[in-house]
Amino acid sequence: MLKIPPIRIEYPDWVAPLVEWERCYTSDEEKMRLAIELSRANVVHRTGGPFGAAIFEMETGKLLAVGMNSVVRLNNCTLHGEMVAFMMAQARLGCFTLRSESGPAYELVTSCEPCAMCLGATLWSGVQRVVCGAHRDDARRMDFDEGPVFPESHAYLEARGIEMVHGVLRAEANAVLELYRSGEGIIYNG
Repeated sequence: MLKIPPIRIEYPDWVAPLVEWERCYTSDEEKMRLAIELSRANVVHRTGGPFGAAIFEMETGKLLAVGMNSVVRLNNCTLHGEMVAFMMAQARLGCFTLRSESGPAYELVTSCEPCAMCLGATLWSGVQRVVCGAHRDDARRMDFDEGPVFPESHAYLEARGIEMVHGVLRAEANAVLELYRSGEGIIYNG
């Protein structure tokens, strides 16, 4: 019988000293700085690609989960920063959705606009708002293939009640993409 090893998703060691779990983040810029710092640390520590994400309670700014690209480190093409953040948030809450009639509303803050896979997961994740740093064209200039994402993709999410905010600290987020390229980071598309 074929034995398949268990799938384990754990944060790199550098996450614990970097992330302030009890802090409340009061602005989109503060939240984005965390997502960008996650992406930068991932590049500097050579633990993954230049993408970071975090999930916050919308009303309080309380941090629920973080994610960083872990595709190469954990040998799994689905472990983009947003996907790791969704998985960790849902594991922390013990629920398959972040949307609740009685609980807080959540938002995803991501250092770069989500790829096609992550946009699909965003729809089903239960977040009610997405804040993006770098533009998908910034990632494409680094040869990351973001898949079939169209203006209609974002319009669809908005029609489903998910607010989309673009370009928050775009230059700072793009600088991490450039850092990754200058360090000859792996472009792991297919």
